[in-house]
Amino acid sequence: MSKQPSSYLSSKLEGRPKANGSGNGIYSLEPINKGELVAVFGGVVYEWDAFIHLSDRDRSLCIQVEDRHFLVPRPIGEGDYVNHSCNPNAGLSGQIGLVAMRDIKIGEEVCFDYAMCDTMPYDEFECGCGHANCRGKVGGNDWQKPELQKKYAGFFSPHVQRRIDAQRAEHRAFERAASSAKVGGFASAAPTPVYK
Repeated sequence: MSKQPSSYLSSKLEGRPKANGSGNGIYSLEPINKGELVAVFGGVVYEWDAFIHLSDRDRSLCIQVEDRHFLVPRPIGEGDYVNHSCNPNAGLSGQIGLVAMRDIKIGEEVCFDYAMCDTMPYDEFECGCGHANCRGKVGGNDWQKPELQKKYAGFFSPHVQRRIDAQRAEHRAFERAASSAKVGGFASAAPTPVYK
């Protein structure tokens, strides 16, 4: 097996231990422009039934790429240590690309919100990002929050975006049905004219 990491990390970034000792992170060595590719995840795809038997570390370093499908790095590289933040500066481009959502300054940690890709409760945790808008707990249903759907529009993994689109279509259909029932209900309450 190759020693080459399965992920790509821009030469403008480096992986290193976090200053607070809470693990590793990815930090910018040079300014990064909005829209610039910063990382591409790689590895081996596992279906849910096999994935749940992997080690905690493997599950924490993966990215969900489809419903019940997870990309696990093989071998692990610097690019696999992109952390979660409730106030991210990067977002997904497709299933495995990570791009800057805004300009990123030298020394900033590059993070994305796991709500952009996760729809299953395989790696739920207490968030310690420290931002004012921190959710406190990160879970597999966070993608359903309307405020996150608005905030991350254009940066969701395709499988999550399909779920969002289906949820919105279902909501619109429900509203149309409710509106029709109201109109129909008023019409049926009116007296029916009798012709002789």
